[in-house]
Amino acid sequence: MQESRSLPRCPLSKKCGGCQLQNMSYAHQLAYKQEKVISLLGRFHHVSPIIGMDHPYHYRNKVQAAFGMTRRGEILSGVYQSSTHRIVKVDACQIEDAVADKIIVTIRRLLPEFQMLPYQENSRKGFLRHVLVRRGFTSGQIMVVLVAAHSMFPLKKKFVQALLHHHPEISTVVLNVNPHQTSMVLGEREEVLFGNGYIEDTLCGCRFRISPRSFYQINPLQTEILYRKAIEFAGLTGNENVLDAYCGIGTIGMIAASSAKQVVGVELNGDAVRDARINAKLNNIQNIHFIKADAGEYMVELARESQPIDVVLMDPPRAGSDKPFLESVITLSPKKIVYISCNPETQARDLRFLTQNGYRVKAIQPVDMFPHTAHIECIALLERKA
Repeated sequence: MQESRSLPRCPLSKKCGGCQLQNMSYAHQLAYKQEKVISLLGRFHHVSPIIGMDHPYHYRNKVQAAFGMTRRGEILSGVYQSSTHRIVKVDACQIEDAVADKIIVTIRRLLPEFQMLPYQENSRKGFLRHVLVRRGFTSGQIMVVLVAAHSMFPLKKKFVQALLHHHPEISTVVLNVNPHQTSMVLGEREEVLFGNGYIEDTLCGCRFRISPRSFYQINPLQTEILYRKAIEFAGLTGNENVLDAYCGIGTIGMIAASSAKQVVGVELNGDAVRDARINAKLNNIQNIHFIKADAGEYMVELARESQPIDVVLMDPPRAGSDKPFLESVITLSPKKIVYISCNPETQARDLRFLTQNGYRVKAIQPVDMFPHTAHIECIALLERKA
């Protein structure tokens, strides 16, 4: 029998707390997640075997580092220790993109040369708060976002030149200004310092533009598997009106569009909606349009107008869907609901409501999007009862 425990590959595993399952072999991580999904969702339907990764390392194409200083004046970059505001210094992470990690370390080393200090929340002094790096999995394009406390950056041209000297592979550099005392990483104001201010990537055959504040799945290999399975569950024939709720930059809706009559994507994030509309043009998809609105409020409006919807694709945040949204789904009464969730606990709550109001679960497929962590992604197919 394979040993269930495994020595963590990462020396920071205990300090960081980000990879909660790294002391388990990957096979047992998958078994643990399978059992968790069964315990939460097994009463609704048989749970298919979880789909894991062949190489479950360095899969995160979005890397975010906080910057700070020690009492001795050493500049730190890394992640916040779990449940604290203490920065754990990270040079290389086992689940993050290796190139992105190297770029962040270079930025940390460049700061003293340009007399730049990390922002200190207590004194409200300093400049750099965070660095966000995104890398296109298929395109290889790299975006670097410098998140600063203010826009005064007199040496920005020389700093960018120095960064590009060390990393000529960088496609674009953006300055994001966040002056607020908040847990939100990104602010509203942006200035493009180099390149276009966005990168592009390809997913399931579609091109997508990704800007600093747009949501894009962080594990592209598993995302392709997740989305193809979701489209398979939808069983589209080319005659369906599809609603893509919480659509982000339009990824799954555009992938579904080639097999649907019409797709409407709904998203509250204005930057994501802008990118989604651009993405539709990039891919010459004419049977999809996007609406900037709260998904729940938009569903209520559709229900009030009795608009025909055949399939609802929904991928809500970890908190799941609210009751007005779910009640509107019941009123609209689509033939199928494909529910993608990053939190099986709230998904179980929502499935309970839907199955008590005219739907039955026909399939459940967990996908391991985040190896070595406790997070689980899961797709559920629901069909309207006759």
